[in-house]
Amino acid sequence: MSGITHLVDIMKIPRFVRVKQYFPHNELSEDEIKSVIAQNFSKPEFKDKIKPGQRICITSGSRGVSNIVVITREIVNQVKALGAEPFIIPAMGSHGGATAEGQKGILEGYGITEETMGCPIISSMETVKIGHAKEIDVDVQIDKSAYEADGIIVVNRIKAHTGFKGKYESGLMKMMTVGLGKQAGAYVAHSAGDDAMPERLFSIGSEIIRKANIIFGIGLMENAYDKTYKITFVEADKIPEEEPVLLEEAKGAMGKIFIDACDVLILQKIGKNYSGGGMDPNVVGRSRLPIGIKSERMGIFELSEESHGNATGMGRADVGTMRFFKQISFDDTYPNAVTDHDSSVYKIPLIAENEKECIQTSMAICLNMDVNNPRIIMLKNSLEIEDMLISEALIPEAKKSDRLTIIGEPFELEFDGEGNLVTKI
Repeated sequence: MSGITHLVDIMKIPRFVRVKQYFPHNELSEDEIKSVIAQNFSKPEFKDKIKPGQRICITSGSRGVSNIVVITREIVNQVKALGAEPFIIPAMGSHGGATAEGQKGILEGYGITEETMGCPIISSMETVKIGHAKEIDVDVQIDKSAYEADGIIVVNRIKAHTGFKGKYESGLMKMMTVGLGKQAGAYVAHSAGDDAMPERLFSIGSEIIRKANIIFGIGLMENAYDKTYKITFVEADKIPEEEPVLLEEAKGAMGKIFIDACDVLILQKIGKNYSGGGMDPNVVGRSRLPIGIKSERMGIFELSEESHGNATGMGRADVGTMRFFKQISFDDTYPNAVTDHDSSVYKIPLIAENEKECIQTSMAICLNMDVNNPRIIMLKNSLEIEDMLISEALIPEAKKSDRLTIIGEPFELEFDGEGNLVTKI
């Protein structure tokens, strides 16, 4: 029992129903992924950029990118087939506690190791200055090992960013600016705030294309099920022009919640493997931008194991559990706050004793909720949104959408003796 149990246990948790959301299934199989990569490597504009004996750097980020092991290994294999010597670097700004060991550990957690990839992984936080972005008056720096390579292949998922909007968001320009820039470059990129990021990604990324040996980029596109549906190879000098077009396509393919608003939104897990911000505001809202579902309060149950203690995004929530609090590694979380020049999404929410109390506390601090008919949505995380639970009060709205199907009849949530949720989504 916590100090607030007696204040919130009067909140009656409503009955829920299972709901399935529908999105197009257009994902590529592993064989199709390998085939697309091989076909592109056979094109002269890409193949001719790689010569026998060259050392080729391949970037690998810190997000939970679909099929990243298969994709990266196939890129390595194709580089080897051309007679070159590939190596991989973690290109992830300040993640992994802004340490070489931490960043290599993140890749290992995704299954990207020297053994599985068949090539060296060189992890370092050392950068070198390669130029100056005159438009924004900042020095440009990138990973030293990448700069010393004969060529760099930039690999990243192209998608809507969680904190800013513009021609460039998450993608190849960001991978060059923030990923290749390591903590030092990421710190500079973020130093003017989120609103300036698209311009900075363009200015710094363009300078990197001019001054570093970027040979081409590989943009990965994911559908609403977070599965790879498209892989696009882009010549280096065409990245600034082509990426905005790919970004708009990616935004059209992403998932959303087909209910406009609720009183309480519950996420069972948050983590860097789901979104750079721990949870994707494009889906769950809670952003200064007019994106995602509107919710008055949000509760979170757990931090994903894959996040390695990095609780970035917890400040978007109002309530968390004691288990979540104990999973936080401040050493892995706070470097992101310093690099982002922002503390807002790193603040600790109210901490409830268990998952039942987390739901009840989220309800209790609502201002405008009908206590007899609370509108509550529960998700696994901000990526897996095909299946969700909604409270009875939201059934009429759910029935209006042809993208939602209600499964079964209303039921009571089941909790174990410690107050943690047993009911599965």
